[in-house]
Amino acid sequence: MKTLVIISVLFGICCGGSEAQVQNPFVIGNSFRVENPAASGTKRIESQFRIARLKYSGGGDWYNDPTEEPNVLKFAHDHAGIDVDPKYEFTEISNDNFFSYPFIFMTGHGNISFSDYEVQRLRSYLSHGGFLYADDDYGMDKSFRREIKKVFPDQELVELPFSYGLYHCLYDFPNGVPKTHSWDENPPKPPQGLGIFYKGRLVVFYTSESNVSDGWDDPEVHHDPEAKRQEALRFGANILVWALTQ
Repeated sequence: MKTLVIISVLFGICCGGSEAQVQNPFVIGNSFRVENPAASGTKRIESQFRIARLKYSGGGDWYNDPTEEPNVLKFAHDHAGIDVDPKYEFTEISNDNFFSYPFIFMTGHGNISFSDYEVQRLRSYLSHGGFLYADDDYGMDKSFRREIKKVFPDQELVELPFSYGLYHCLYDFPNGVPKTHSWDENPPKPPQGLGIFYKGRLVVFYTSESNVSDGWDDPEVHHDPEAKRQEALRFGANILVWALTQ
């Protein structure tokens, strides 16, 4: 592991509200819930780094596996010194709080659809300091490529070389994106890490044929070997560090 400590991260985006809120508690199963800090009385520390899950239209299960973000945030705190708020939160591109999140994460198995307004707003977010990480959970590849092309019609998703800094900024991944899960592949397809750059800054990072975010889940969700899960968490920490320091 590289020696890198990031303490009390302040990552400002040029517009949007100062406090991210969830309109209603979001309950999954019997044990996991997202709370509105204002409603619960919990004081929100605005300097803490947080991730928002993107709720998108089109029918895809944008909400799946809600333990992913808290776990990767906790790992980044413990191993990279990032001051985080390790909660599962979600937002929509049209929400007032969308610009208050420095890091947007999206995943799922199905279709994605952005309205014209959402395309314009996402483009503004990404060109003014925001970062989008998308992980294909085997099923959203076609629609993600189609919709992100609307956001940056003059650019292509390009495969990042194994020498790219994201793969080495905290932990070394000499072969790029790790393969966490496969889906009916014989032989397995190689994982890919692709990106879109704006003025030299990586603003969209997309992992395909990897499903690395599944490795962030609680161990009992997918029953992955612990070494595979730790590999996924290390790679997730690299993504967070790169988004903050590139």
